[in-house]
Amino acid sequence: MPDTVHHAMLVAALAAAAAILPIYARGDLGLRAKADDSPVTEADLAAERAIVARLAAAAPDIPIVSEEMAAEGHVPPPSRRFFLVDPLDGTKEFIRRNGEFTVNIALVEDGAPIAGIVLAPAIGRAFMTSADGGALQSRLSDGAPEPWSAIRCREAPAHGLTAVASRSHAGPETDDFLRRYDVARRTSAGSSLKFCLLASGEADLYPRLGRTMEWDTAAGHAILAAAGGRVTTLDGRPLRYGKRGQATDIDFANPDFVAFGPGVDLPLESASPGGPR
Repeated sequence: MPDTVHHAMLVAALAAAAAILPIYARGDLGLRAKADDSPVTEADLAAERAIVARLAAAAPDIPIVSEEMAAEGHVPPPSRRFFLVDPLDGTKEFIRRNGEFTVNIALVEDGAPIAGIVLAPAIGRAFMTSADGGALQSRLSDGAPEPWSAIRCREAPAHGLTAVASRSHAGPETDDFLRRYDVARRTSAGSSLKFCLLASGEADLYPRLGRTMEWDTAAGHAILAAAGGRVTTLDGRPLRYGKRGQATDIDFANPDFVAFGPGVDLPLESASPGGPR
């Protein structure tokens, strides 16, 4: 992966963070409902404009699929290589002002996320893939990253796993799924930070049973894979991207999936028709 592509993604993500934070700091978020009743704020739109402008200038030959543009019906034709963007992942966390929202940018090639960046500007954390195929993290200081350091998934601890679940969307099915593992600790997090906690060795397992979209997951998936982790459907197949014309769901919708680090296996029940959905 050329360093120029990673640099373009980082510049675009930092520009989005700079557009988001002043809106986050003020009282009026410009909140409204989209056609599917999900929330969108002025910050989502400002961040998307910042990202799309910079990616289009730096890599005009790579199409961009971005959440808010897609919601308005603006989706480029299918391509084997494309950027996948969630300009503000965790809008509910943004509205609640708990800081656990992120800027997500991924590069997808032949259905797999091969590069990604996740910024959490309100809590000052940054994660990205590197040009040599590894994963990195940094702290954000005055809107810029400090020196990056390499991260790697940890081996599953002998004393039990740390599971991370969605702060806004976990339910009884998630509880049932986690009972199949030796979970010593459970924590919650918003947005794509859950993938990054696995990538940095802070957690081991993240199941998501319920609707997500590809722009929610691609950047975090890329970082986790680069750190030695995996993201699969419940029957063990790799989670793929660029899904259009699906028989049972809308374009770019994901099936249920589980993300995990080394030494964590899918329970046998997940592969059976009676396994969790």
